Amino acid sequence: MACRLNLQQLGNTFGSLFDSRTMKSQSTTTLPSKPKSLSPQQPVPQFGISSISVFRPTLALDNEWYESGLTRKFVKHTGIRSRLVSFEDEVDMGLRATEALVRESGCDLRDCAAVVFASPSLIPVPISYRHFEKSRAKQEQPTRVACEFVKALRAETRNDASLGTSSQAIRPRLIRGINSFCSGYARGIALIQDSILPTIGLANDEFVLLVTSNRISRITDFSCSQSGALFGDLATATLLSRADSRKYPVHLSVVGAQYNRIQVSRPYFDFSNRSNVLVPTADGGRQVVPQRVVFSLDGMAIADAAPRAMLDASNQMLEFARLRCEDIATIVPHQAGEGIVRLTDMRLKDAGFQAEVINGMTKDIGNVSSCSVPMTLEHIWHRLEGYVLCPV
Repeated sequence: MACRLNLQQLGNTFGSLFDSRTMKSQSTTTLPSKPKSLSPQQPVPQFGISSISVFRPTLALDNEWYESGLTRKFVKHTGIRSRLVSFEDEVDMGLRATEALVRESGCDLRDCAAVVFASPSLIPVPISYRHFEKSRAKQEQPTRVACEFVKALRAETRNDASLGTSSQAIRPRLIRGINSFCSGYARGIALIQDSILPTIGLANDEFVLLVTSNRISRITDFSCSQSGALFGDLATATLLSRADSRKYPVHLSVVGAQYNRIQVSRPYFDFSNRSNVLVPTADGGRQVVPQRVVFSLDGMAIADAAPRAMLDASNQMLEFARLRCEDIATIVPHQAGEGIVRLTDMRLKDAGFQAEVINGMTKDIGNVSSCSVPMTLEHIWHRLEGYVLCPV
């Protein structure tokens, strides 16, 4: 799958593109006044990002943890020296990111009109039914997990005075869960624009909460040479509000989003049930578990396809937004690894882009999948200027 979105910060936009298991989706940037899902009598209000917060687990596994299991080639191509591992599940990680958002932005959870919960570490439902009993397989359903998150956040509000009182508990009118792997953030924003805003009638003192929660460590075989050291765990919480909101002022306003799919020749990701799987312990040690459902990936195919896909998405963004390469000030690609971002940078420069390309964000945390773009935006939040393009 692939997807692209447009954001504007005081006149700035960014788009994003990503690859997943059997499909590659491209998100194209547009400047529509009336999205296809709406009639002229029901325009979507202009909206954007007001604030982003990040939760980082405390356990970091450095490359020495893998003993002789990592090659020099891996370190050179990815730039990863350590990766974060969480022993809290996706719901609890989402809670930690949202708690940080409340502390840092001062938002009132009673103003939350809708919640989108994106998690790339949930096992796709058809695959979960293949490997688990029915009751266990249901636990991987994204919207079910999203509802569990909201329920847990209500309980947290009752127990934590810093989040408000029980009368201030979150009561969204709409809850959606998605699993779009690395593209979850981009798809979440497209979903908010095309489906959620036309439905809920967002008031100017309300917001939509977009949470990305990634715990890929729970589906990782840490002895795998391709994937065992690549990913890290992270969670983010993004507050999106109307452009005319005084209570939650917009820093990056969404110009438009379009979600397309393009067939690819073969799957880049797969799942299997393995025996005797190496995993870390909570204190940073090593243990072997008897059985685990884990993912695998075709690293060479992804490294070949990703830079071309991100260039294609970037060019389409310029065409739909009627911009030129020189209009883009900053490019924030999905931080899949330093090598892929370097190749993407080369292709973009060859195509005429002159913008700074952000790289190196994986060094101490790993590839954090759908958390990559919001985490990077939060990191460079106060120096974003001009048009910002984010191919994923």
